[in-house]
Amino acid sequence: MKTANLGILFAIELIALGAVAAYGFTRDVPTPLSLLLGFAGLAVMITAWVLFGSPKATWKTRGATRVAFEVIWFGAGVAALALMGAYVWAGVFAALCLVSKALAAAWDQ
Repeated sequence: MKTANLGILFAIELIALGAVAAYGFTRDVPTPLSLLLGFAGLAVMITAWVLFGSPKATWKTRGATRVAFEVIWFGAGVAALALMGAYVWAGVFAALCLVSKALAAAWDQ
């Protein structure tokens, strides 16, 4: 069960990245601008994760700061899904994040 949760944690990280990128790529704007929005959203998310979220982060976050970072980071994925009109998927993703992160905290993952 713990191993499965580690896989789910990785999957929700990728889903958050994909949702933010998809939101940018699917905007009803000229193609160059939609490409810019998609790649810029992806770049911001990846940079934030590298600097603050990953196990080898430059500035590791702990405690309440870590919780705030993850709420904002995964919340961006939920918000992107909701803004694209995928309300059910946004809700499912939010629930999956909550359950998986709660289990990870309980199991010290």
